[in-house]
Amino acid sequence: MAAFFPDTDSEDELPSGFEERVDPEGRVFFLNHVNQTTQWSHPKSGKTKRVPEKLPHGWEKIVDQDGRITFVDKINNKTTLTDPRLVYAYDIDESEEPKMAQRFSSSTTPSMILAGKDLTGKIAIVTGGNCGIGYETVKALAFHGAKVYVACRDLDRANSAMDILRQEKPSAQIIVMKCDLSSLNSVEEFANEFIQEKEKLHFLICNAGIFGAPHTMTEDGFEQTFQINYLAHIYLIQLLQDTLIASAPSKIILVSSENHRFSLLNSSNISEEYLSPKSANRFVPIMAYNDSKLCMNLINRYLAQMYQNYNVTVHCLHPGNAIYTSLQRNWWFYRLGFFLIRPFTKSVEQGAATTIYCAASKELENRSGAYYNNCVECKPSSSVEDEQLINSLWKITQNMLSSRLKKRIS
Repeated sequence: MAAFFPDTDSEDELPSGFEERVDPEGRVFFLNHVNQTTQWSHPKSGKTKRVPEKLPHGWEKIVDQDGRITFVDKINNKTTLTDPRLVYAYDIDESEEPKMAQRFSSSTTPSMILAGKDLTGKIAIVTGGNCGIGYETVKALAFHGAKVYVACRDLDRANSAMDILRQEKPSAQIIVMKCDLSSLNSVEEFANEFIQEKEKLHFLICNAGIFGAPHTMTEDGFEQTFQINYLAHIYLIQLLQDTLIASAPSKIILVSSENHRFSLLNSSNISEEYLSPKSANRFVPIMAYNDSKLCMNLINRYLAQMYQNYNVTVHCLHPGNAIYTSLQRNWWFYRLGFFLIRPFTKSVEQGAATTIYCAASKELENRSGAYYNNCVECKPSSSVEDEQLINSLWKITQNMLSSRLKKRIS
């Protein structure tokens, strides 16, 4: 393929003298410049491929009077003879049905998922979008036409981060708004401010979280890991549920973790004190993180049932193992550990892929309440199947919120 385009993640490399091209129906064929022949199968792997139906966002196909085809990148003002969809070519079987497991994997990036998709007119909220996986999530959505509201605690840091994206793509619609998840008052103020904008809401992405933080009580009287990772997000969902329903079809996306499998929370020990201990004596930071991520998986099932008649779907996901972001900032040991295994984990961009998959994939429009890893639905821990535990968590969550906010949230 021409060097104008970045390399794909394909394990197959073309032999010298071969070139990939695309026929009018989107099938990839291989031209042998040495003997001037063509073939449908890859000359080394024998695989056949197809490209997405639509061009990537910002591209246009031009056919001149002589039938000569060129492709124009309107965003970067560049022209090429090579079909840009070749970057996202995927294997097909003999019946030419896409093999989803081959298209999406641990090495998938958001741009691969969004190839050919135009999200113009879609509105998203991303919590914690100023850095790490949240930043890549905002970038992917905004660069493909969506209007993204970035909910962050530190406005200065968030605006500095978003200015980089705005410089890279001036047409990107990115709005930064204050939302401190350690303060339920701040969450309510953010939700009210967003509602006053009279916008629709198609994607509510609950991404923000902390890891390995010491025992600290918030102004609302909750342990901070539990509140930031779980409770404040549930409050935000409930505050915006009318907007989500009015904007349907819409999606709620909960960023969990494979760490949920190591939680000790169960239907026998669940209580407000267990979830949000007032004393540091029995507090273990990593276990608090695990518990909060299990809560995300549990509530995913409850919310899916709650909104099933409103065309609002709910999806829970694991972004990747030990991705090197600012998440591990709370202890030098975590920073060192994450740094040492960095070469063997996903990039931050790859970490955002499953979030984008849950948000933008049409195949999930009629699916709700499932758990995803590497852009594939997978089975969560057995605890997530415990209906008693799910219902107990919901009741405790409601009691926590109503007791602190002096009102019942239905």
